[in-house]
Amino acid sequence: MSSKSISLDYVNNLMFEMEKAFYDERGKGARFRMTTVGREFYQEKIRPAIETAEIEHIVKVVEEALKEAGIASKVDFLNEERLLRVSVKGCIHRRVEEKMLERGVEPFTCIPANLVAMAVEEKLNRPVELAEVKLEDGACSILLVLFDKHPEIG
Repeated sequence: MSSKSISLDYVNNLMFEMEKAFYDERGKGARFRMTTVGREFYQEKIRPAIETAEIEHIVKVVEEALKEAGIASKVDFLNEERLLRVSVKGCIHRRVEEKMLERGVEPFTCIPANLVAMAVEEKLNRPVELAEVKLEDGACSILLVLFDKHPEIG
């Protein structure tokens, strides 16, 4: 195996082509099949660092993992009870979403959003749905919907 690094443009172009092909096949339903993308990163880098089931802590852990990996530079959030508004700045995959928009497709997936959603679902026992990804002011603005806790059985 070569120690030569792969260009980010190459990786983002492949990601775009895969996302676009999936969208062409499934349409808006593709959004609901992309929610587990990033699971291995979550399990290895984020899950072990989560110490409390508080949204502020969870988002901070995700931000630190993304910064350490060089994926994003800043993650902010606003918790509105059932809505979690997340802003991701400096994401290395933003170009993928820009290309989707250029082709007339609203962005429908976001790795940082998936990571936050996975953590909230696991640590707070609340289902989460990615409702919206918008590109605004140099950031991706993400809207996550938080549903009621799963019932406890036992």
